[in-house]
Amino acid sequence: MNVDELRQLDFNNMADAPASVRYFLVVVVFIAILIVGYFLRVKGQVETLDRERATEQTLRDEFEDKAKRAINLPAYEQQLAEMEALLRALIRQLPSKTEMPDLLVDVSQTALAAGITNELFEPGSETIQGFYAEQPISIRMVGTYHQFGTFISGVASLPRVVILTMHDISLQPAGSESAGQLAMEGTVKTYRYLDEDELAEADPAAQGGR
Repeated sequence: MNVDELRQLDFNNMADAPASVRYFLVVVVFIAILIVGYFLRVKGQVETLDRERATEQTLRDEFEDKAKRAINLPAYEQQLAEMEALLRALIRQLPSKTEMPDLLVDVSQTALAAGITNELFEPGSETIQGFYAEQPISIRMVGTYHQFGTFISGVASLPRVVILTMHDISLQPAGSESAGQLAMEGTVKTYRYLDEDELAEADPAAQGGR
């Protein structure tokens, strides 16, 4: 087959075409069918296969990760139990319900002993927060930097663990008549642990689990 034979080819009379030309056209049509079939069917299936392989690898990785976690589960459970025991021990260092009134008095007296003037020290209503209770205290204290430092040190030295968190606190000069004096005003919160009866009342289901 040569180029001239292709140029002289009459598609309306393919029967008279040379055998080599007919064989060539059959091969071309066959290749065209393969290409069209690939893009219509095979390519989509290949892409689907690639996606399935990627999904399979992801599932394998997830399975291996979960298998490792399952193997280490007893160690994790032991660590969790140790952390819970430590947390309970730390919570027990907070004041109890019966100790709270005396503790508030101790905090107020500690401020006075440091030379701070308590213009306002008013405890508010308690709020239960899961396994502990928080109590806001509205304060206005007047003193020097040194006196406030002594006050904080004194609170830290109290027999029970006292946590004071500050909310909306402002610290400003007390006024022109009080040289070097600062006024601290706002709300602080202190915390105590809940006894077993309070825990049962706050969360009967959780207490039953204990």
